[in-house]
Amino acid sequence: MNDRWLTTKEQRRVLWRLLAYMGRYKKETALAFALLLLATAGELSGPYLVKVFIDDYLVPGRLAFGPVAALAAAYLGVLVLKTIISYFQLVEFQRLALYVIQALRMDVFAKVHRLGMSYFDRTPGGSIVSRVTNDTEAIKDMFISVLAAFVQNGLFVIGVFVAMFSLDAKLALFCLFILPAIAFIMHTYRRYSSVFYQEMRERLSELNAKLNESLQGMAVIQAFRQQRRLYQEFAAVNEAHYKAGMKNIHLDGLLLRPAIDVVYMLSIMVVLSFFGITALDGPVEIGVLYAFVNYLERFFEPVTQMMMRLSLYQQAIVSASRVFALLDHQEEAPANPNRSPHVIERGEIEFRDVSFSYDGKRDVLKRLSFVIRPGQTVAFVGHTGSGKSSIINLLMRFYEFDRGDILLDGRSIRDYSRAELRRRLGLVLQDPFLFYGTVKENIRMYNQELDDEAIKEAARLVQADAFIEQLPGGYDHVLAERGATLSSGQRQLLSFARTIAADPKILVLDEATAHIDTETEEAIQDALMRMRKGRTTIAIAHRLSTIQDADQIFVLHRGEIIERGTHQQLLAQKGLYYQMYLLQNGLVDVHA
Repeated sequence: MNDRWLTTKEQRRVLWRLLAYMGRYKKETALAFALLLLATAGELSGPYLVKVFIDDYLVPGRLAFGPVAALAAAYLGVLVLKTIISYFQLVEFQRLALYVIQALRMDVFAKVHRLGMSYFDRTPGGSIVSRVTNDTEAIKDMFISVLAAFVQNGLFVIGVFVAMFSLDAKLALFCLFILPAIAFIMHTYRRYSSVFYQEMRERLSELNAKLNESLQGMAVIQAFRQQRRLYQEFAAVNEAHYKAGMKNIHLDGLLLRPAIDVVYMLSIMVVLSFFGITALDGPVEIGVLYAFVNYLERFFEPVTQMMMRLSLYQQAIVSASRVFALLDHQEEAPANPNRSPHVIERGEIEFRDVSFSYDGKRDVLKRLSFVIRPGQTVAFVGHTGSGKSSIINLLMRFYEFDRGDILLDGRSIRDYSRAELRRRLGLVLQDPFLFYGTVKENIRMYNQELDDEAIKEAARLVQADAFIEQLPGGYDHVLAERGATLSSGQRQLLSFARTIAADPKILVLDEATAHIDTETEEAIQDALMRMRKGRTTIAIAHRLSTIQDADQIFVLHRGEIIERGTHQQLLAQKGLYYQMYLLQNGLVDVHA
């Protein structure tokens, strides 16, 4: 846990940054605050009208019907208008808050999609979800329940002191001791509560991360009977969240209402003592006494409300600091910041002395160099951890490399825009991901340039049309989340169709046939041959039978290429590839 509390300067910076979002909605903000000023003015005018009635009419006994009726009508009219204005003011602040949170959530959502893959390697998905949902919801509460109340109550407090000075400046000066006392209480509360709320938010992120992990791995949890272990881990995090909440409850119980009540009682004692001493020298105006006591009561009512809402304010500031930390995170996906006009036309790939490390300590690729000519099909093989997928990650620009260079058509990959790379490089992963939606939408990937015929042609090319047409609704069949109702082979065929429909110049197959049964695999080999025509193809495979016709095969071992050649050439070398081939085919090397 980070036990460093947010300083006043840091909290102020976060607050101003939040308020800057209101600048996007100038008209709504101006209207909301105008209504707030009117409602505050109506609230302040009530005691003054009562004071006029008591001192000018009731005490002197001048109860003429006309003036008293006019005064009563004015009081009633102010009350009605204040109620109406307060309603519209509340609605406007609610609308403004929803606008701001909507914009903030979209900024966070867009930022998440720009982050590099290394960020997601280190950050649990549930923690990110908590930033986008729970933290922004806490910020919304600030705009709805805190901002309007703080501004209105702040104006009201100022108005109360102005009214008190107009009634009796000397007594009002005595009452000024209230302000530093309240400021001290608020400062103390903000200092300690920021620590507790920071811990609560972190524990809540951990709860979301545990829940997300459990839902994603439910099949494994039940298969290995891990329910009790996950329950205990979730209970431990839940208990930590409870303890953090109780710390803040104790702080609330001490510094919010009780401390303010003590200051309120002291201020009443000062006022009554003052009037008691004054009464010894002469008569006291009952209306002034009433107004003073009423104003003090009205002063402490908004102060108490502000203190109670200070809890929501602190939650919002801590939540906003977490959201802004995500927005300010610099580890974005590698991209060319300029609008590059360069286009990938031939599909030639060259790795030139490329070294790469995920953690900055251990290289998973070591001075890797190779060239793939346009239209060639090459394959990378090797044991787990040899660096095969890392080559794909760099080629797709999921990660940034800092040593060596990768060239496409003789130009550094850094010179191409991200859009051009995504347009020209087609990737089929070992574990395909399907979105909730129709089969047609999953193949089209919302590219409206692709018509229905192009989608069906892509499905026919990879021989996915047979099972698609058997689905209820065919191409309009709605898939469950992640395509859960399809077999792994069917999901893979759809990912093939999706990639081919985009017509990439370079085709990247990362264990693309791993989830396809032998019969289906044989059926799509002919489709793969047609897919590779006119395209540079990179295939990563464990099953060597799927890449025997490759123009060149690179054998990786601990991040280095130790063998290269065709299938027959590598068998003749009797090296690592040869041993892997014998192992997969159940053969024994008699020369070993």
